[in-house]
Amino acid sequence: MLEFDVRRLGRRFILAHSPWDGWRRGHVLGLERALWHLSQPRFAALEFNVDLKAGGGEAAVVAALARHGLLERCLFSSQHAHALDRVRRAAPRARVALSVGGRVSRLRHHTWRRRSTLEWAEAQVARGRFDGLMLQHRLVQPELVQRLRALRAEVYAWTVDDRSIIERLVDLGVTGVTTNDLRLFARASVLGAGA
Repeated sequence: MLEFDVRRLGRRFILAHSPWDGWRRGHVLGLERALWHLSQPRFAALEFNVDLKAGGGEAAVVAALARHGLLERCLFSSQHAHALDRVRRAAPRARVALSVGGRVSRLRHHTWRRRSTLEWAEAQVARGRFDGLMLQHRLVQPELVQRLRALRAEVYAWTVDDRSIIERLVDLGVTGVTTNDLRLFARASVLGAGA
C-alpha cells in the first residue's frame, strides 16, 4: 500500500503533507497528474492510503480516483472524522479509517475531547462509522488491537522507522505499518505478515 497526502491549494488538489509544502515549493504534484501516473499498469498490484489532510472537497477527490479507475483500491484516512463521513456519502462502499495522532494532535479535535480519544474512536468503529483506525504507533496496545480485530476492523500504525518496532507491531496483529524507509520491510517475518 502506498500512502499519499491530499490537500486543497486554491482550486486544485495537490499531494502535500502540510499547507506550507504547497506554498513553499514552486512546483507541487497535482492530484490529477499523480493519479494518472499511479493508474499505469506497473502499479496495478498496489493499494493506496489516501490521507485527507483537511476537510473539504472530498467528493471531488473521490470523483478523481474513480475517473482514473483507482477508487476500489483506496483506503481513505483522515484525522477529520467529518471528512470521512463525506467520503462515505460520495462513495458508500469506500473504506475509511480514522487517523489518531499523539496528544497535541488529539487536543486540536473538539469531538475527541469529550472522553478518551481511543474509546470514542473504537466506539465509532463498532457502530460502523469507520472501517478501522490509523494510530500513531505509540498508541497501539495489544488489547486495543485484539478488540478492533474482533470487530473485523483494520488497524494501521504510523510512522515507524525502526525495524524492531515494526516487528513488535506485526506480532501484535496490526494490518499494516507506515514507514519512510521501505528497506525496513526487507525481513521475511515482516513481509510475511503483510505489513
